[in-house]
Formats: sequence, C-alpha cells, structure tokens
Amino acid sequence: MTWLNRLVISTLSIFATPYIISGVHIKNIVSAIVLALVLAVLNTIVKPILVLFTIPITVFTLGLFLLIINGGIIMLAAYLVHGFSVDSFGTAVLFSIVIWIINMVLNAFAGGKKE
Repeated sequence: MTWLNRLVISTLSIFATPYIISGVHIKNIVSAIVLALVLAVLNTIVKPILVLFTIPITVFTLGLFLLIINGGIIMLAAYLVHGFSVDSFGTAVLFSIVIWIINMVLNAFAGGKKE
C-alpha cells in the first residue's frame, strides 16, 4: 500500500470520526488532510521517543499507558492544526481508538497488505 493510499484512508477516517464522537470538531476536509499529515509526522517522530522514555510504566500497566500517549499526541495535534479541536483528554483517547478501528477496517477493504 502506498503512502498516498494510507493518507487518503487516514483522512477519511479522521473526517468521519466527528460523526461518531461528539467531542471532536473538524472544520473541513482540508483540516482533515492537514491533521492526517501532522499525525503521521508526530507518530513517526514524537511517539517513539515518548514510548522509549515510558517503557517502565508501559510494562507496569501492561501496555495501557500507550493509550495515554496516543491521547497526548492527539491533543498536541489539536494544538498544532487550525480547524481541529478536541473537547477533553478522554475524548482524545477515544478519538485515537476510533481512528485506529476505522483505519483497520478501511485498510482491510483496500487490501492493505504490506509489500
């Protein structure tokens, strides 16, 4: 699956999520595209650093602390992207879970095998 396909799938899932979760607000499709790009960069650069520094607490919580990290990444993205907002930290965590589920389903329909 190409990088562009993953970006389109992420954009679609981000744009659909406010219809599922009431605390997420996306202004338009351009904001969804920018958010998909920002989340890709944050998940590539910032998230591995946070995971590395929080290995002990992640092991202690049996991996559930990764949900807190995902919520923090979403909150940071909400701060960086104009036209996207999240009402609370809990909503950000729920947003990350819903995005993951929608991405998984859309990737399955798109034939998301690794090449």
